[in-house]
Amino acid sequence: MKILLITHFFYPNIGGIEINSELLASEFDKAGEEIRVITWTKEKGDKTFPYLIVRNPSVIELFRHHQWADVILENNPSLRLSWPSIIFKKKHVIALCTWIHRIDGSLSWQDKLKFLWLKRASVVIAVSDEVRKLTWAPAIVIGNPYRNLLFRTLPDTARQFEFVFLGRLVSDKGADIAVNAFSKLIKAQTELKSFFLTIIGDGPDRELLEQTIASLNLVKNVRLVGMLTGEALVNCLNQHRFMLIPSRWKEPFGNVALEGMACGCVPIVADGGGLPAAIGDAGLVFKRGDEESLASCMIQILNDADLEDKLRGLAKRHLQTYEPTIVANSYLRVIRATTIKQSDSKE
Repeated sequence: MKILLITHFFYPNIGGIEINSELLASEFDKAGEEIRVITWTKEKGDKTFPYLIVRNPSVIELFRHHQWADVILENNPSLRLSWPSIIFKKKHVIALCTWIHRIDGSLSWQDKLKFLWLKRASVVIAVSDEVRKLTWAPAIVIGNPYRNLLFRTLPDTARQFEFVFLGRLVSDKGADIAVNAFSKLIKAQTELKSFFLTIIGDGPDRELLEQTIASLNLVKNVRLVGMLTGEALVNCLNQHRFMLIPSRWKEPFGNVALEGMACGCVPIVADGGGLPAAIGDAGLVFKRGDEESLASCMIQILNDADLEDKLRGLAKRHLQTYEPTIVANSYLRVIRATTIKQSDSKE
């Protein structure tokens, strides 16, 4: 098949959708499909790809590549790049990677337009059942892939620290919830033992977070290591036993949980959105936004070595579902089984 993958951003931009688009395109190419990627990202970066990437396309380029394709695959609705599909009678698949509404739950005119766009798609894929239920009920659920060649356990690396947080230092991601819950854990401990929390990431809330850490007298116990990528990130995750994902925002899925699990961290996640499904039975779930609930889970796992071993052991099988080849094959099965909507194919 000739697949035109449309993604708002692409490499070298760093983000969930960008990484997912790259993984899917690469796996489609390995499977023998003809792939072209269209994106607004102008920068090329250092990596090279075996398929064509059209960056910041003109209207003429949009028409030409849409005409070339057998299938249009939007990795999240991208109307400014996909509108020529109105003219061409092709299979049109839209993957929903996040919610379609404002933070307060209201719908803007752009959101309403996206819902109209979904109606004309041949098929819609949702990255989690929560996204399906809250956004487009008829969607087919296929979870996101993770970078399994990068994120892995390093057998010679000692897990010398307990907890790690990985994410942007913004309110939505809840790093402050992790710190406050960790403080409750420290106060509740009865053994004369030091516990450690590592914060990986950067963002506008870093200074405020540093102030919170100081006010709680946790400077010796909490490390802020800034942004880490590649092997440095993998090595750091492998030094920890548990990953905290305390997002205030309902995450549509939870790629970071898969990455942590692949590095041997047992995930402890908020109960909103797609995070619980992302970890399956291989982690613990606490009440979103509730520091006491998170602290309780942290204390529970620290005091139950058998539970820790059990959850870590369940991760390997769970992660197989989200290996790039498996996810890409699921997409290809859906695409091959998809027919063009009659409303689009009428003369």
